[in-house]
Parts: sequence; C-alpha cells; structure tokens
Amino acid sequence: MADIINNLAAATPEIEELRNARPDALHNAQASFSALLEPEDPGNFSYAERYAVAAFTAALFGEEKAADFYSDLLADEADDELIAAVRAASARGASTGPYHDGEFVVFGGTGDTGDVAAGDVTAGDGDAESGEAALGARLAAAFSWAHLVAFHPKDASPQALGNLDAAGWSATEIVSLSQLLAFLAFQVRVVHGLRVVAGKNPHTPTVGRAPGTKNTGWETTSNILVHDSVAPSHFVNHPLGWLPWIAPLEEEELNDKHIDALIKPERAGVAYFRLLARDPDALKARTLTDLDIFYNTEGGLSRADRELAATVVSRYNGCEYCATVHQARCIDEGGESAAVQRLLDEGIAADLGTRKWDLIRRTAVALTSTPFAFDAAQCAELREFGFDEQSILDLIYSSAFFNWANRLMLTLGQAEVPKRYR
Repeated sequence: MADIINNLAAATPEIEELRNARPDALHNAQASFSALLEPEDPGNFSYAERYAVAAFTAALFGEEKAADFYSDLLADEADDELIAAVRAASARGASTGPYHDGEFVVFGGTGDTGDVAAGDVTAGDGDAESGEAALGARLAAAFSWAHLVAFHPKDASPQALGNLDAAGWSATEIVSLSQLLAFLAFQVRVVHGLRVVAGKNPHTPTVGRAPGTKNTGWETTSNILVHDSVAPSHFVNHPLGWLPWIAPLEEEELNDKHIDALIKPERAGVAYFRLLARDPDALKARTLTDLDIFYNTEGGLSRADRELAATVVSRYNGCEYCATVHQARCIDEGGESAAVQRLLDEGIAADLGTRKWDLIRRTAVALTSTPFAFDAAQCAELREFGFDEQSILDLIYSSAFFNWANRLMLTLGQAEVPKRYR
C-alpha cells in the first residue's frame, strides 16, 4: 500500500526524501494506520465503525482530503444512510480549539426511536440531528468521544468513558478507539505541515465554536475505574504519577506479543503501557514512531529542541503529566532551565529568551490549535532564521506526535501528585 501520509500530502520527491531520513517514523506511522484502521481481525470494532470515526474526525480537524479518503473507505463498508449521517455529524461538530471548560457536544439518539439523547446540542438543523439517529447508540457515543478528544482532551473524565461503556464499547475497544483518534490527531497535523513545507499553502477553514452543553447525562459505570487521589493543580517540574480509568492488563496476562509491543520489557510494570498493550499492534507501531522522532539524531533538530516542542504542546493541551516528563528531558539535553520554568508557570505565551525557542514555541502552538494555524509565513520565518528542511520536519513531527501522546494520557486516566510532593 502507498504511504498514506505521503499520499494525503501529495508529497513531492523532496518531501519523501526528508521523511526517508526518519525511516522508522515513516514506516511505523503507516503501520499505525494498518493496526488501527485495517487490522487483520477488527473484532467487534468493525471496519465500518473505524472508517466512520476516521472520516468524522478528519472533517472535524478541517482536513478535507483526509475526510474524503476515509469516506471513500467507508463507502465500501456502509450504506448511504450512514455516510450521510457521518457527514451531518461532521458539519454540526466543526469547531475550534483546544478549549478546556467542560462543555461537550453530544451526538446521536437512542438508535431505536431516533429520539435525541438527554443533553444533546442542536445546531438549528433538525435534518442533521435526525440523520444522526442512523449512527446508532454505539457509534453516536464514539462520535461524542471523538469530538472531546479532538478539541478538549483535558475535559475527559470517567463519566465520558462511562458513556462509551454504556453504549457497548469494551475496555479493549475503548483503547483502540482512543488510539485511533489520537493517531489521527498526529496524522493530519503531519499532512498539513508537509504541505506547508512544500509550498502548497493549504487552506485553513474559518470555523466558529460549536455550541455545547455541560448537562450530558453521562455517568461512571462499574467497568470504569475511579480513584481517590490528588490531581496536580498546576504545571510542575517534579515527577507525577498516572492512574488509569480503564483496567490495564495484569502483568501475568501479558503474552509474548504484548511484551514485544512494549519494546522495553521493564514497561510491563507500568500501568499505562499495560493498558495500551490491549492493542499490541497499535502500541508497538506508536512506540517505534516515537523513538525515531525523538531519538534519531542524524541531522535535523536537537534533542533539547524536540523536547521543548513536546513540552509546549503538552502545556497548551493541558497535559501536566507529559509536560513534567518532557520539560525535564529538555533540560537534561541542554535546554535552558529558567526558560522552561517560565513555560510551565506562564503558559504558551511565555518569553523563552531566544528567537530560536520563540519560533519553536509559536510553531508548536500553531500546529496544536484547531484548525491548524501553521502557514507559509511561519515556515518562511523558520527558514530565514536558519532552520534547515530536516529541522522543520523534526519540529512538525515532534509537535504532531505530542498531540497523539497527550490525547492518550489525558483521556484514558489522570495525573496524580505523589505523596512526597503533596
């Protein structure tokens, strides 16, 4: 199969050559597509559901070519009624973000009667709303989750996961669904960034904020884990813990395939990795993508600069856990500690002290905002300062990848302040 990211970006030979310098990132982004969209055994998470979620989510991000691509795949698996329902839901859910305020856009109805769910949000279009009844309860819950993950993963909660559980999504399916959504957040940002680098100047749609509700009616269910713990009240520079809302596999349940997917066997002792091991093919491909983006130092951006981009994205998305891990790595790799602390304390508008770090900060923010704000003018600034093409790609990759990582950490569990720091 042709490389999906290159295909969606209409990559030039020069862009393909740049991507080939990070071969594991290239091949494992493609492997992630295969694991999440076209696994050999999709189980109860059908191909039609996977393509529907992907088409819906790509449209939410304003990525028209990706939305068309996934809609074409959906057309091979679904009838016209479902395709129309996906299109209507996408139009109603289009928004701008990220935002953190606990306001949710809810999709679909009961599936049997077509009634609108409690707390549903209208957009003044009854036809769109009634069309969403064709989604059924299970896919409607997935779309509500997708909207949350796309625009405000910081607002994820056990109650939101309870909505998925109540609609029939198993623990393993929730992990695969969340991986799929987080991967798409990475994929479409890389596609957009590559187009900008190639001078294609992709159109950025003008989108208003979708109206939402705080009264979703979602409740925590018996299959969702709830913890009595202390969450961080601000961004910190010391280690944090992380507690899952979905039960991880137990260590004794891990088989050879699970261990292989962990890449590092010692990760078997970490709940986060045992949770992601519920979909081992997706976990392995994601981890290998990560390692090549951040640890392949053959040319391109420095390790400290890549870690800075990761920290900026995490600060913007509101992921305290990822921010504290990667601010420390940035400093360990030679980053200026006072500037990193200002980023943690003041947020994404902080003065980071140098023109170079200001450019990294602004690019990471532009790629994290939705719709994506990274454009030809910013790319020209990077080049004028002295960033070569490989460094620009590394910056795009690092920023895009942490839009993947944050969405898993924020939506599948919660950060915890260890007792020694309370």
